[in-house]
Amino acid sequence: EKAPENIVSHVLLSPLGAHVTITDRAAALEFLESNVQANLPPELRPRAVVKELTWGKDLDNFPPGAFDFILGADIVYLEETFAELLQTLEHLCSERTVILLSCRIRYERDLKFLKMLRERFSVSEVHYDSSKDVHIYKAQRGSRKDDF
Repeated sequence: EKAPENIVSHVLLSPLGAHVTITDRAAALEFLESNVQANLPPELRPRAVVKELTWGKDLDNFPPGAFDFILGADIVYLEETFAELLQTLEHLCSERTVILLSCRIRYERDLKFLKMLRERFSVSEVHYDSSKDVHIYKAQRGSRKDDF
């Protein structure tokens, strides 16, 4: 089994022609685009698209279920956005999509999100880094337990 940090590089640099959509709110897009330009070799840049995504908003800008992997880092922090985040994940996922979320469990609200996620997806913890207190969860629709 690959270490979690290798998963990201595999998705981004796959010789099979992976295409990556990197999303954030409008305020962060310029920063994301500059990171793509600074960190990806020129021949891979066309495969990385930076797009605005506010959870629960304008989801028709993204084809339903079109993503193989969804990687989220430290996105569970505002309880008032949990419903919209789950709505967004449901829109983006097919039965084959693998979601990997890394986060710290700092507050009761973080556990509440995991409970909400488990109501819609099959969720398992795939890694815990005790030195950084970071959990990585894998989620998929239904009860599929396929390895990725």
